[in-house]
Amino acid sequence: MSRWAMLALMGVLAGCDAREPVRENVAAGSRSILAEEDGLANNSAAEAPKSILRPEVVPDEPEKPELKPLDVVVPFGGSGLKLDDAGRKLLDEMLRNATLAAGGPITIGGHSDTRGKDRDNLVSSRKRAEAVRDYLLSKGVPAERMTLIAFGETRALVPNSKPDGSDDPEARAKNRRVEVQVALPQPAQAETAPAAPANGTAETPAP
Repeated sequence: MSRWAMLALMGVLAGCDAREPVRENVAAGSRSILAEEDGLANNSAAEAPKSILRPEVVPDEPEKPELKPLDVVVPFGGSGLKLDDAGRKLLDEMLRNATLAAGGPITIGGHSDTRGKDRDNLVSSRKRAEAVRDYLLSKGVPAERMTLIAFGETRALVPNSKPDGSDDPEARAKNRRVEVQVALPQPAQAETAPAAPANGTAETPAP
């Protein structure tokens, strides 16, 4: 083998030896990168934020509206003794109120103006109150909750006449009305049992 052939063969062998470590280094670098990526993935899974919702935590219940007594004035100025659409609308709104649903007592007071005899006005005021009561009965309000009072002309809402003494038809119409008052239910009182004697025996009443 000539000198030049020997040099060429040695060059080829040296190149092969030089390339092998490069491939090994590349493979090692790839393994290192993969290992780092796996580590980042594991850390991300381990450090992922947890849900702040806890099953044992119960949300607060919405606050119940504060109950207040109701005062509703049902007009009869233009309808005489009959309940008209405007009056029914007022009563329907009252029926949807939480105070009425609470079960407290209801007072229905009938009123009239001063025209006519006192006795006739008393009867008219009672018929107006009965019209309101009957409507509430038809809507399911128990009769035992309602108390009916006929006031006649004794409790005018406004003066029936003008300052000069002349008749005031508009004022008289305002006085023909029914006032409905819904009170709050009374809290139930706990029954107290009689105290037992100190010795634990019941006393026998004297004959």
